[in-house]
Amino acid sequence: MSWLPDNFVHPVLIPLPGSGHHLRPIRETDTPLDYPAVMGSRERLWTIYGPAWGWPAATMTYEADQADLLRHEKEIAAHQSFNYALFDAEETALLGCVYIDPPERAGADGEISWWVVDELVDSKVEQALDELVPQWIAADWPFEQPRFLGREISWSDWLALPEHPDA
Repeated sequence: MSWLPDNFVHPVLIPLPGSGHHLRPIRETDTPLDYPAVMGSRERLWTIYGPAWGWPAATMTYEADQADLLRHEKEIAAHQSFNYALFDAEETALLGCVYIDPPERAGADGEISWWVVDELVDSKVEQALDELVPQWIAADWPFEQPRFLGREISWSDWLALPEHPDA
């Protein structure tokens, strides 16, 4: 059984209220914007995602990031998992990402996490994203038990949970 209903259509453009920013599914062609965003915030991102995902490695190359984004683009098309990038209105800067994944740990039917680049930490844009994501998931995604990683549960507590039976 799929983690999403067969007839589910994923959102393709999600405005961030009051900011002029928006989310959309990430594409391989976003690498020129993604790579500097990730590597510019790499040390902080490693403290969040490193223990669980081993990402982003200090040695990640542009080509490795491009391959990663191509994988994300294919996973989105297949509805296997989703990576939404946060952009400014003109899409001249990638400012963060939202990940929506099938559950790896028991007790949830979807696992969601997100980040912004270092320069937006504690900003109005980050606050707007923090408010938007749970509302958006509740309104537009078919989850009954979404889990917000690093928000309602710490990453270390999440890692200690038993694996999801379908993982």
